[in-house]
Amino acid sequence: MNVIARQDAGPEARTQRPHAIVIGAGFGGLAAAIRLGARGWRVTVLERCEQPGGRASVFRQDGFVFDAGPTIITAPFLLEELWTLAGGRMADDVELRAIDPFYRIRFDDGAHIDCSGHHDAMCAEIGRLAPGDVAGYERFIAMTEEIYRIGFEQLGHVPFGHWTDMARILPDLVRLSGHRSVHGLVARHVRDPRVRAALSFHPLLVGGNPFRVSAIYALILHLERRHGVHFAMGGTGAIVAGLARLIERQGNRIRCNTPVDRILVREGAACGVELADGSRIAADIVVSDACTGFTYGHLLRGVARRRWTDRKLAAARYSMGLFVWYFGTDRQFGEVPHHTIVMGPRYRGLLEDIFEKKRLAPDMSLYLHRPTATDPALAPAGCDAFYALAPVPHLGGGQDWAREAEAFRQRVERRLEEAVMPGLGGHIVTSRVMTPQDFATRYDSTWGAGFGMEPVLTQSAWFRPHNASEDVRNLFLVGAGTHPGAGVPGVLSTARVLDTVVPDANAFV
Repeated sequence: MNVIARQDAGPEARTQRPHAIVIGAGFGGLAAAIRLGARGWRVTVLERCEQPGGRASVFRQDGFVFDAGPTIITAPFLLEELWTLAGGRMADDVELRAIDPFYRIRFDDGAHIDCSGHHDAMCAEIGRLAPGDVAGYERFIAMTEEIYRIGFEQLGHVPFGHWTDMARILPDLVRLSGHRSVHGLVARHVRDPRVRAALSFHPLLVGGNPFRVSAIYALILHLERRHGVHFAMGGTGAIVAGLARLIERQGNRIRCNTPVDRILVREGAACGVELADGSRIAADIVVSDACTGFTYGHLLRGVARRRWTDRKLAAARYSMGLFVWYFGTDRQFGEVPHHTIVMGPRYRGLLEDIFEKKRLAPDMSLYLHRPTATDPALAPAGCDAFYALAPVPHLGGGQDWAREAEAFRQRVERRLEEAVMPGLGGHIVTSRVMTPQDFATRYDSTWGAGFGMEPVLTQSAWFRPHNASEDVRNLFLVGAGTHPGAGVPGVLSTARVLDTVVPDANAFV
């Protein structure tokens, strides 16, 4: 009741509340603003792009609607909690539809598996591909439940502000094979290479190489099974619009087309920001939803930093880049499900090329999104909207995307025609692409990486940039680059951590 009373106070009372600036209106920034607003803060969100959403923004073109980034919602309770904090109901603003099966994985030999949260159905699918792997699959699934309980339910929403926090989880980390990779853990339970790929690809959803990231990230598979895979009618952009309305209802503000040039620091504490036009805005605290490399390397340039120095940032590993082709067709491809993963002929070798050698390989694997399978309103009548996403090297690979983009798009088109969409080329009526260079330019993403720092063990939990900055007081971080990491559930959880590390507004009065 006290929170609602503060929110409903008059303009003078709202102005007198302590001020929080949030840099960036991605999912992390929007969630942070709502949580801070519910705790009495006056919040201004500053977004460099023309619309809120960050990587979850929306492109509208020739009557088609394309979600720029995230398309899968796997932890709707994290969103529902934001509406509850703001005194509303998510169902009043957003309609989520469960997708079942979750997605189809199409292997290079033409076989496929339809993945769902139904245990018996999944055992039948595994048995159809590899009868000898069913028992191992069941053992693996049981292990992911324990990994989920520890890694997500117990640790996903707590700060790792001190090395002792890491020391406390080491016994569980060892017991749950956290020292192994996700693929290594899967390979201990099943033998068929297709089943191994189907059970281990999930770290790619948060920017990690399944052959390198800790087995703790196997929790993503159980997160899907526990809470399902959902799609927002109207697209993910409908969720962004709903969150923006919550912020406005709290009496707070989002300013788009407002790039921040630097974070102002006085006596070791953040005290506001300077915008690209030279104007300044004072604040009691600053929350950055920008890429952590950009936050420390650019927004804090010239500020003494002991932990995240330029040298340390340069030595960090960043996630892969993303090539995304958005396209619409003048016919519907009814045989293509909402989510399809098209596996290439290589698994380990392709990921080695992307993450380690940073070269464009001759083959590819793709994620194909067909939102009009669930919401036909996202395309003109009789048409379909799609996006095809290919993991590629980040800009550290030296690719010239101004020269490479169209040739690579044509390769994606041919691959889709061969695998799942024969005759595609003759039905494309609208098209656009995003490359790692666009991620760098539009989102200030270091190296144009799709998911910030790579979630290897030495860049996770305490080793990841902390939610409360180690270098500047009253500066806090949310988004993919801080704990617990990327993906919609991870990013929403970074904002949830703020409840622990940011005092209530009355502490600043």
